[in-house]
Amino acid sequence: MSDWLDVAAEGIAALGLPADLTKTATANLVSWSAAHPDDDAALQGLVTAGKFDDLADAFYRTLPFGTAGRRGPVGIGPNRINPHTVASSVQGHVAWLRQQFPDASLQVVIAYDVRAFHDTRGVYLPGTCTLLGLSSRGLSEHAARVYAANGVTAWLLPRGSTVWTSTPELSFAIRLLSAHGGLNLSASHNPPDDNGVKVFDATGAQLVPPADQDLLDEVARVSDVQLADWDQAAADGLIRDLPPEVHTEYLQTLARLGGPGPRGAKVRYTPLHGTGCAHEVLAAAGFDVRLHTPQADAHPLFPTVPEHVANPERPQALADAIASAGDADIVLGTDPDADRIGCAVRHQDTWVHLSGNEIAALVVDELLQQTWPRTPLIVRTEVTTSLVSRIAAAHGAVVVDDLLVGFKYIGALLAELDGGLQIGDHAAADLQYVAGVEESNGVLVTPEIRDKDSGGGALVLARAASRAKASGYTLVDRVAALEQAHGVIRNAQVRQTYAGATGLAQRAAVLDGLRADPPAVFAGRQVTAFIDHRDPSGRFGPHRSASDTAARNVLVLQLAAGPHDEGARVVLRPSGTEPKLKVYLEVRGKPGLSETARTAVDATLSALGDAARAELAG
Repeated sequence: MSDWLDVAAEGIAALGLPADLTKTATANLVSWSAAHPDDDAALQGLVTAGKFDDLADAFYRTLPFGTAGRRGPVGIGPNRINPHTVASSVQGHVAWLRQQFPDASLQVVIAYDVRAFHDTRGVYLPGTCTLLGLSSRGLSEHAARVYAANGVTAWLLPRGSTVWTSTPELSFAIRLLSAHGGLNLSASHNPPDDNGVKVFDATGAQLVPPADQDLLDEVARVSDVQLADWDQAAADGLIRDLPPEVHTEYLQTLARLGGPGPRGAKVRYTPLHGTGCAHEVLAAAGFDVRLHTPQADAHPLFPTVPEHVANPERPQALADAIASAGDADIVLGTDPDADRIGCAVRHQDTWVHLSGNEIAALVVDELLQQTWPRTPLIVRTEVTTSLVSRIAAAHGAVVVDDLLVGFKYIGALLAELDGGLQIGDHAAADLQYVAGVEESNGVLVTPEIRDKDSGGGALVLARAASRAKASGYTLVDRVAALEQAHGVIRNAQVRQTYAGATGLAQRAAVLDGLRADPPAVFAGRQVTAFIDHRDPSGRFGPHRSASDTAARNVLVLQLAAGPHDEGARVVLRPSGTEPKLKVYLEVRGKPGLSETARTAVDATLSALGDAARAELAG
């Protein structure tokens, strides 16, 4: 090894990582330097600056697939997003597609968000990193060249296009064009210098176990990447412009869901500098919507968003639009790839930010007010509020409410329904899919799309706001009425970040400790059930793949009922896309509670949060 690689190896060894991680990180660094000498200046800069933890984190593993594909910081190394990791992902995807469709003339749709790498975290020494300016569009073109070199036709927007293809529109396009899959270059709501690869199947959904593991195995086997010349591939028809009719059809499909009823609510909409087009959906359905123009321009740094985190789950993300809301009744916002929907409501001369759980409850209740030709079906993930299930049951809907975290599991359920899945006593043909919801501001209101869709969510929220306004109340009042009728369900989340290669072991230790010694009491409540979703004798059965094992790294504590509630729930799981351990808390209050009793439920939730933070702190 050269001198700087020797120093790097010594620095990584001094971090005290497990021996296997140290060995892997060093070996990957050496092989990367040999294969990518242009990156040596940036890597030597990390060594000079003593950033050995950054080096180890970039090289100790290959960036895995999580709940939403492969996502992480842009940078140099196998545990980073860069042209190499994207190209190997695509080459592996080609091999996987050949297995799935051995005799087909393969086609894929490619989408991308507004990102471009600026090293805002200051990882690299100035002027040393060759990746500066690398955009999602640039990565998408690189991906298209890999597909084309392998004889796969790639559809994407024309070069120089000033419009975008969001995540839900990509899902829609795959189905409309009868493509065999899709790829999105996006990091969703992550900070500006992150990026990612989302792989979609022929149904328009993201991959679930064991298919995602099969894909990952193919990627791991990639030793050589083929890359076509762009102009030649375009001339050969292997790189094609995505037809504008796809966008038109997407808008019209959603607009038809507007249905009859009032349109009196005034909406202010912000795409938070991203790909969102919810204003077009609302306008097509006849709603009064005004675009928040300061945040309508695509920008990779999300400059007007606090902390540059364009996540509409966060109240501060909508602050700029609220400040310019004028006489709007609601403010809606979407994240950079436009799959998540956020909502703030004008209520009693102030603005109230709705949580993802409140949005889920409102959407489900609004849609179940109408008459459906077949038995309505409502789907939610396990960590989403139980209020959704109570509302659905009150309307006579069939409910699936035990899915693992990740909207891809809702997409997978829809595929199973297409295949004739029976749910309880109900045959698939007797069911009408109405909505799928997830607490992380995910909504899907049509089976024509197979991922969360902010456009459909925006439409139903505008419907609900208009109906509320026509009766003299707001969406905040409507949430309160739902809680009074169905129960004061209180939800919260506690998160702990475990950064770097050392953080992975710390995160695992917390969960393994609980598995080894499950608590009998949590926050003063008796633990009535301790559920480990990795248990092969449990609800999810034998493990189907390593990716399935990772997705099922979930612990659930069911807690005894209290004077004003019907029990509580604590769910612990590591994030699939961020270095975090998440704890989802819920207290299931009874219907019709007094204000004093509601306060008691809130206090119980607070106590659960304190206990969860203490557990994570060790």
